[in-house]
Amino acid sequence: MLTIPDRRTGQHEPMFNLPAVVVWTVLVLVAVHLLRQMISREDDLNILLRFAFIPARYAGLPGAEQVFPPGDPAEYWTPISYGFLHASWEHLILNTLWLVVFGSAVAWRFGASRFIVFLFLCTAAGAAVHLAAHWGQLVPMVGASAGISGLTAAAVRFVFEAGGPLGGFRSSAGRYVFLQPATPFLDSLRNPRVFFFLAVWFALTILFGAVAVPGSPGSGAIAWEAHVGGFLAGLAMFPLFDPVPRRSGA
Repeated sequence: MLTIPDRRTGQHEPMFNLPAVVVWTVLVLVAVHLLRQMISREDDLNILLRFAFIPARYAGLPGAEQVFPPGDPAEYWTPISYGFLHASWEHLILNTLWLVVFGSAVAWRFGASRFIVFLFLCTAAGAAVHLAAHWGQLVPMVGASAGISGLTAAAVRFVFEAGGPLGGFRSSAGRYVFLQPATPFLDSLRNPRVFFFLAVWFALTILFGAVAVPGSPGSGAIAWEAHVGGFLAGLAMFPLFDPVPRRSGA
């Protein structure tokens, strides 16, 4: 870990202090994408076919049995496995940066096990919404964005609290800033920063929904419905996963 000297104490403080589960998640995402760069295009297409989320897999289209045979176990893992694949290095880097910023806050609060389960459930929720919006389409969806959107939603529930990492009036330090009790969701909307963040997030997500991702398969359009699905799932599931007792009135 890279450290820098603290002028007040003379001790070395960490410059990058990320939760181990976030570091390992980033490493896995990078390793998967790097592996895909080292194999043939045909093999990579086979990976997309087996691990990307393809709505047509579930639609029972006429003549599709050879490509998507009934009972194929890929039906069960692709709602999560697509989150390990990315369309390009730019796509991966953007998701990695977002994961580091918002996922780290959630990891410090939830711990590794809850973090992983929460991430997978938000990823699956994004796939479900994408499936409903693009029923029967053959274009594969890839990327960790839906799961990271869920982590972002979870982070919004506590990072703006008084004493939190973005809340000001901080009386604690270190990881304790991530353990501030959360107010009920509807009450949190009275916080201008929470309301503004949510409004901007939804506006930008929908606005850029038609923007192409460099190197993406198929149309290259951003799967904004999956982002929204993951985000809403994160908001809804946060109270179920949050280990910190909520403020009175929750």
